[in-house]
Amino acid sequence: MNTPSAPLPGGTWTLGDSSVNRFGYGAMQLAGPWVMGPPADHDGALAVLREAVSLGITHIDTSDAYGPRFTNELIREALYPYPEPLFIATKVGATRDAQGGWPTARRPEDLRKQVHENLESLGVDTLDLVNMRMGDAQGPQAGSIAEAFETLVDLQQEGLIRHLGVSNVTGDQVAEARSIAPIVCVQNMYNLAHRHDDDLVDHLAADGIAYVPFFPLGGFTPLQSEALSKVANGLGATPMSVALAWLIQRSPNILLILGTSSTAHLRENIVGAGLSLSDEDAAELDSIGH
Repeated sequence: MNTPSAPLPGGTWTLGDSSVNRFGYGAMQLAGPWVMGPPADHDGALAVLREAVSLGITHIDTSDAYGPRFTNELIREALYPYPEPLFIATKVGATRDAQGGWPTARRPEDLRKQVHENLESLGVDTLDLVNMRMGDAQGPQAGSIAEAFETLVDLQQEGLIRHLGVSNVTGDQVAEARSIAPIVCVQNMYNLAHRHDDDLVDHLAADGIAYVPFFPLGGFTPLQSEALSKVANGLGATPMSVALAWLIQRSPNILLILGTSSTAHLRENIVGAGLSLSDEDAAELDSIGH
């Protein structure tokens, strides 16, 4: 693997006991359509993973529910034995059904099973980070996180998990989890057009906790905004590149986990996230989500 020719955008963040580059990689798109089944291009998927690491990416986000299992097995095939700086985050709390849905699975026995499945498919004895996924496909839902999170704490004490995080959660659930055990990250939907977690991002940054936005480009609906297009045109860039650069500049605790199944697109994302936005650009973009 080649040494990257330039630093990745955003510098680094200390995630638990590891320094990771803030520009990471999300492996969900490596699976087949609707995150089900194997990839259409197996060798291409392996190439993207190897390219990510060769470019200096040290934080990969995955889940055994992606595929299910196929994505973790691709990571293992492409990268095992894992290079020392690589930090692999996974999540539990949902499974897959035959229709491609994401039914919740948060009973203690469900979570133990999912953790062991992630250990097996990734080929490791200890998972770097496990995020407790709450809510549902519609987003975070109110309710106690205690029973599910305490199960992960037990697994952490057994040596199967190094660090804990939470995903798809409300602010109250973040506070409840933190009252039970330390967390190193929160993973929620957040982007230029969805700014509901603005205060949470800032509070976590002050406490040294990472915020990892999923759907950073709007999920399955590309971000569209007159203000975004105006800034992009002024910079001679694409709107998506500007949206990524805004996230990098929004707060130092924001870690990107962009997904792609194309090495060319991976490189484009890196270049886009490295755009420099002026104060005027940032002010214009800040109007989108408010």
